[in-house]
Amino acid sequence: MNILAPPQPRLDIDIAFDLICPWCYLGVRRLRRALRARPDIIPELLWRPFLLNPDIPPNGVSREEFVARKFGGEDRARRLQNALTDLGRAEGIGFRFDLMGRVPSSINAHRLVRYAVREGLGEIMVEALFHAYFADGVDIGDVIRLATVAGRVGLDPNAALAFLRSGEEAEAVHTENLRAHRLGINGVPCFIIGGQQAIAGAQEPEVLERLLDVALQQYHFSGGDGG
Repeated sequence: MNILAPPQPRLDIDIAFDLICPWCYLGVRRLRRALRARPDIIPELLWRPFLLNPDIPPNGVSREEFVARKFGGEDRARRLQNALTDLGRAEGIGFRFDLMGRVPSSINAHRLVRYAVREGLGEIMVEALFHAYFADGVDIGDVIRLATVAGRVGLDPNAALAFLRSGEEAEAVHTENLRAHRLGINGVPCFIIGGQQAIAGAQEPEVLERLLDVALQQYHFSGGDGG
């Protein structure tokens, strides 16, 4: 071991996202691919809730109703979903929009992510929830189904269910959503690297790597402050 070698840079990466946003699933997968190509960086992923559809009631809405309201009908939605399916396949995502009977409120799912972060399982939980919703068609607004997902990633499902039924962290989710809007974020995913460099959208890994390079320059210029 070379004791004179400089420490690896630690970079905070804030991720504003919604768990019912397919572009967020795609964007997070691409971010992970970019980070795998940069073993010289130690990333700290910070999951920031964003509510794309804050008016969805707690029990969700039928997918048919949602599609009619958001896209004006099934044809336009199908074209978008076909394009997303092709893009997702390249990242190992198996989108199954046909399995989604309802569009849930994402507040409880965001709360569960915050709960998992306390246990050091935030990133695993985010992936599990994305997969549950987009690949398996699970209603991730339902607390019992969420507790089942929690059990799959190594959390105590009964403790997770008690947490979800308590309402804890709901206010924090709304506060984070408001904070994102105040920062000028009006679409997700949005990545903020090192507290300085921000970019929105499901960017290609090469684009994200260039942003990491800029953030690293700032990191070294500031003497190693990666947050």
